[in-house]
Amino acid sequence: MECLLAQPSSNRPKELRDRAMLELLYATGMRVSELIALRMEDVNLRFGWLICRDVGRERMIPFGETAARAMRDYLEKARDTFLKDGAQPILFLNCSGKPMSRQGFWKLLKGYAAKVGIDKDITPRMFRHFCAAHMAARGAGLSVIQEILGHTDIAATQIYAEFQLGMKTEYSKTHPRA
Repeated sequence: MECLLAQPSSNRPKELRDRAMLELLYATGMRVSELIALRMEDVNLRFGWLICRDVGRERMIPFGETAARAMRDYLEKARDTFLKDGAQPILFLNCSGKPMSRQGFWKLLKGYAAKVGIDKDITPRMFRHFCAAHMAARGAGLSVIQEILGHTDIAATQIYAEFQLGMKTEYSKTHPRA
Protein backbone atom coordinates (compact mmCIF):
# COMPACT_ATOMS: atom_id res chain seq x y z
CA MET A 1 0.00 0.00 0.00
CA GLU A 2 2.84 2.38 0.87
CA CYS A 3 4.51 1.86 -2.54
CA LEU A 4 1.25 2.43 -4.36
CA LEU A 5 0.38 5.58 -2.41
CA ALA A 6 3.85 6.98 -3.12
CA GLN A 7 3.55 6.60 -6.90
CA PRO A 8 1.95 9.84 -7.93
CA SER A 9 5.07 11.71 -6.81
CA SER A 10 5.45 14.73 -9.07
CA ASN A 11 3.75 18.08 -8.77
CA ARG A 12 2.13 17.79 -12.19
CA PRO A 13 -1.65 18.42 -12.00
CA LYS A 14 -2.62 14.86 -12.93
CA GLU A 15 -0.38 13.34 -10.25
CA LEU A 16 -1.57 15.82 -7.62
CA ARG A 17 -5.14 14.80 -8.42
CA ASP A 18 -4.27 11.10 -8.41
CA ARG A 19 -2.41 11.37 -5.10
CA ALA A 20 -5.38 13.14 -3.52
CA MET A 21 -7.76 10.46 -4.79
CA LEU A 22 -5.61 7.54 -3.63
CA GLU A 23 -4.91 9.07 -0.21
CA LEU A 24 -8.57 9.93 0.37
CA LEU A 25 -9.72 6.48 -0.72
CA TYR A 26 -7.29 4.78 1.67
CA ALA A 27 -7.92 7.26 4.52
CA THR A 28 -11.69 6.93 4.44
CA GLY A 29 -12.46 3.45 3.14
CA MET A 30 -15.00 4.92 0.73
CA ARG A 31 -16.20 3.05 -2.31
CA VAL A 32 -14.76 4.38 -5.55
CA SER A 33 -18.28 5.38 -6.65
CA GLU A 34 -18.54 7.51 -3.49
CA LEU A 35 -15.10 9.04 -4.09
CA ILE A 36 -15.85 10.15 -7.64
CA ALA A 37 -19.25 11.53 -6.59
CA LEU A 38 -17.75 13.86 -3.96
CA ARG A 39 -18.67 17.48 -4.44
CA MET A 40 -16.54 20.45 -3.47
CA GLU A 41 -18.82 21.27 -0.54
CA ASP A 42 -18.60 17.71 0.83
CA VAL A 43 -15.01 18.12 2.04
CA ASN A 44 -13.98 20.14 5.09
CA LEU A 45 -10.18 20.32 5.09
CA ARG A 46 -10.05 22.50 8.18
CA PHE A 47 -11.67 19.86 10.37
CA GLY A 48 -10.65 16.76 8.38
CA TRP A 49 -14.15 15.48 7.65
CA LEU A 50 -16.12 14.72 4.54
CA ILE A 51 -19.72 13.89 3.82
CA CYS A 52 -20.13 10.67 1.89
CA ARG A 53 -23.47 10.21 0.17
CA ASP A 54 -24.71 6.74 -0.65
CA VAL A 55 -28.09 5.66 -1.96
CA GLY A 56 -30.56 7.38 0.37
CA ARG A 57 -28.14 8.01 3.24
CA GLU A 58 -25.07 9.96 4.13
CA ARG A 59 -22.30 9.63 6.65
CA MET A 60 -19.50 11.79 7.93
CA ILE A 61 -16.03 10.27 7.68
CA PRO A 62 -12.86 11.67 9.23
CA PHE A 63 -9.54 11.71 7.40
CA GLY A 64 -6.02 12.43 8.54
CA GLU A 65 -3.36 15.00 7.78
CA THR A 66 -1.72 13.02 4.96
CA ALA A 67 -4.97 12.95 2.98
CA ALA A 68 -5.68 16.58 3.90
CA ARG A 69 -2.25 17.66 2.63
CA ALA A 70 -2.79 15.79 -0.65
CA MET A 71 -6.22 17.40 -0.99
CA ARG A 72 -4.86 20.90 -0.32
CA ASP A 73 -2.14 20.39 -2.95
CA TYR A 74 -4.74 19.25 -5.48
CA LEU A 75 -7.15 22.08 -4.74
CA GLU A 76 -4.51 24.83 -4.60
CA LYS A 77 -2.20 23.73 -7.41
CA ALA A 78 -4.06 21.46 -9.80
CA ARG A 79 -7.86 21.43 -9.85
CA ASP A 80 -8.20 24.66 -11.84
CA THR A 81 -6.18 23.14 -14.69
CA PHE A 82 -8.91 20.52 -15.13
CA LEU A 83 -11.77 23.05 -15.24
CA LYS A 84 -12.87 23.63 -18.82
CA ASP A 85 -16.32 25.25 -18.72
CA GLY A 86 -16.39 27.39 -15.58
CA ALA A 87 -17.61 26.02 -12.29
CA GLN A 88 -17.87 22.28 -11.71
CA PRO A 89 -19.25 21.06 -8.36
CA ILE A 90 -17.66 17.59 -8.60
CA LEU A 91 -14.34 17.44 -6.74
CA PHE A 92 -12.31 15.11 -8.96
CA LEU A 93 -12.21 15.88 -12.67
CA ASN A 94 -10.67 14.11 -15.64
CA CYS A 95 -8.46 15.81 -18.23
CA SER A 96 -11.56 16.85 -20.21
CA GLY A 97 -12.99 18.74 -17.26
CA LYS A 98 -15.72 16.16 -16.67
CA PRO A 99 -16.25 14.17 -13.47
CA MET A 100 -13.80 11.29 -13.07
CA SER A 101 -15.41 7.97 -14.00
CA ARG A 102 -15.01 4.63 -12.26
CA GLN A 103 -13.27 3.33 -15.36
CA GLY A 104 -10.93 6.33 -15.40
CA PHE A 105 -10.01 5.74 -11.79
CA TRP A 106 -9.52 2.03 -12.44
CA LYS A 107 -7.19 2.85 -15.34
CA LEU A 108 -5.01 5.21 -13.28
CA LEU A 109 -4.85 2.68 -10.44
CA LYS A 110 -3.72 -0.07 -12.84
CA GLY A 111 -1.07 2.28 -14.22
CA TYR A 112 0.40 3.02 -10.79
CA ALA A 113 0.27 -0.66 -9.81
CA ALA A 114 2.22 -1.58 -12.95
CA LYS A 115 4.72 1.19 -12.23
CA VAL A 116 5.64 -0.39 -8.87
CA GLY A 117 5.67 -3.90 -10.26
CA ILE A 118 2.41 -5.17 -8.76
CA ASP A 119 1.42 -7.85 -11.23
CA LYS A 120 -1.59 -9.11 -9.28
CA ASP A 121 -5.03 -7.79 -10.01
CA ILE A 122 -5.48 -4.70 -7.86
CA THR A 123 -8.87 -3.08 -7.40
CA PRO A 124 -10.16 0.11 -5.81
CA ARG A 125 -12.04 -2.07 -3.32
CA MET A 126 -8.69 -3.19 -1.87
CA PHE A 127 -8.18 0.34 -0.52
CA ARG A 128 -11.42 -0.09 1.43
CA HIS A 129 -10.27 -3.40 2.85
CA PHE A 130 -6.81 -2.12 3.72
CA CYS A 131 -8.30 0.90 5.46
CA ALA A 132 -10.53 -1.31 7.62
CA ALA A 133 -7.89 -3.99 8.24
CA HIS A 134 -5.25 -1.44 9.24
CA MET A 135 -7.71 0.29 11.57
CA ALA A 136 -8.64 -3.06 13.13
CA ALA A 137 -4.96 -3.94 13.53
CA ARG A 138 -4.44 -0.72 15.45
CA GLY A 139 -7.37 -1.38 17.77
CA ALA A 140 -10.37 0.36 16.19
CA GLY A 141 -13.68 -0.99 17.41
CA LEU A 142 -16.02 -2.75 15.02
CA SER A 143 -18.73 -0.12 15.42
CA VAL A 144 -16.30 2.60 14.30
CA ILE A 145 -15.20 0.56 11.29
CA GLN A 146 -18.84 -0.20 10.51
CA GLU A 147 -19.74 3.49 10.57
CA ILE A 148 -16.77 4.57 8.46
CA LEU A 149 -17.41 1.90 5.82
CA GLY A 150 -21.14 2.56 5.86
CA HIS A 151 -22.14 -1.03 6.57
CA THR A 152 -25.78 -1.24 7.63
CA ASP A 153 -25.26 -4.67 9.17
CA ILE A 154 -22.46 -5.38 11.65
CA ALA A 155 -22.14 -8.85 10.12
CA ALA A 156 -20.49 -7.25 7.08
CA THR A 157 -17.83 -5.80 9.40
CA GLN A 158 -17.18 -9.04 11.31
CA ILE A 159 -14.37 -10.09 8.98
CA TYR A 160 -12.21 -7.34 10.46
CA ALA A 161 -12.82 -8.68 13.98
CA GLU A 162 -11.61 -12.07 12.80
CA PHE A 163 -8.54 -10.37 11.32
CA GLN A 164 -7.93 -8.63 14.65
CA LEU A 165 -8.34 -11.85 16.63
CA GLY A 166 -6.09 -13.80 14.27
CA MET A 167 -3.42 -11.15 14.50
CA LYS A 168 -3.59 -11.13 18.31
CA THR A 169 -3.30 -14.91 18.43
CA GLU A 170 -0.35 -14.93 16.03
CA TYR A 171 1.31 -12.14 17.99
CA SER A 172 0.87 -14.04 21.26
CA LYS A 173 2.43 -17.15 19.73
CA THR A 174 5.38 -15.46 18.10
CA HIS A 175 6.45 -12.31 19.92
CA PRO A 176 9.15 -12.96 22.53
CA ARG A 177 7.56 -10.63 25.09
CA ALA A 178 3.93 -11.49 24.49
